[in-house]
Amino acid sequence: MTGFLDIADFSTDSLKAMLKTALAMKADPTPWHQQLAGKSIALIFEKPSTRTRVSFEVGVTQLGATPLVLDSQSMQLGRGETIADTAKVLSRYVDAIMIRAHTHEAVQELAATASIPVINGLTDFSHPCQVMADVMTLAELKAPNLDFSALTVLWAGEGNNVCHSWIEASARFGFALNIATPKPLRPDAATIARAEKEGARITLSENINAAADGVDLVVTDTWFSMGTTPDPAQKKQLAPFRVTESVMKLAHKDAIFMHCLPVYRGNEADAAVVDGAQSVIWDEAENRLHIQKAILCYCFS
Repeated sequence: MTGFLDIADFSTDSLKAMLKTALAMKADPTPWHQQLAGKSIALIFEKPSTRTRVSFEVGVTQLGATPLVLDSQSMQLGRGETIADTAKVLSRYVDAIMIRAHTHEAVQELAATASIPVINGLTDFSHPCQVMADVMTLAELKAPNLDFSALTVLWAGEGNNVCHSWIEASARFGFALNIATPKPLRPDAATIARAEKEGARITLSENINAAADGVDLVVTDTWFSMGTTPDPAQKKQLAPFRVTESVMKLAHKDAIFMHCLPVYRGNEADAAVVDGAQSVIWDEAENRLHIQKAILCYCFS
C-alpha cells in the first residue's frame, strides 16, 4: 500500500495509469462499485471545503467503502494531540486517511507515522489531487493518447500550492509550462529547479500577454485562499495577471480555460472567460471525483 502526497513522488507510468483508470471509471463506473468494499476511509478537514469533501465522500461511497468525515476542531488533534499520536490511533481504526491540512509538514508527518495510506487533499505547498483532475481534463480534450509533449500550459496569478503541483506535473507529463506571476509572488524556486532537473520545460514571465502566446491551456486560481485576509497591495500586484478575453485571444484558437474554484469573477478572471465557450471548469470540477477514486484504488493496489 502507498499514499499520495505529491505528484513528484510518482513515475510518469504510475501517474498515467491513474489517469487511464480515472477515464475508464468515468466512462463506466460499474466495475469498480465494490472495489474497496469493507474499508473505512477517514476524511480529515483542517480547512473547510466544498469540492474536496463532496468528491471524496461520494467517491469513497461509490467504491463501496465507508467515509468518515472529521474536522480538526471535533478531534483531539484540534485540542493538542500530536499528529504522530493521531496517525497511530487512526491506523488501528481505518484503512486510509485523506487530509486537507494547513501545512505540508503536518501531512508529511502524518504519512511518516501512519501505517496506512495518506492522501494529500490540499496543503499550503501543493494540491496534487486538483492538478491530477486538471491533467485528466487536459487529456480528455487535448491528449486522448496521454501524449502531452506538444502542449503548452499557462499558469497565471500567484505561484501558490496549485502552481507547485502544476510544476511537478510538467516534469512528469512533458508539457511546456509558462508561469506568469508578479516577481514577488513567484513559485518556490527549489521546486522549479527540481522539475527542470527532471526535464521540465518551464518559462517564468512577468507579462501575461507574452506568456499566453499560442498556449493550449490557460489556468488560474483564486487570488486569496480560504482563510486568508485579502491584501489590497497583493491584489494590486495581481491585477495585471487577470485572465481576460484579450488574453484568451492570444492563446491558441482552440485553447481552453481552467480554474480550480471557487472563482471570483472580475478578480483572477473576467466573467466572460469563466462563463465563456472556452471554459471547461465544470468538467474539471467533475473530474476530481473520478481521479480521486483512481488514486484511492491505486493506494490499495
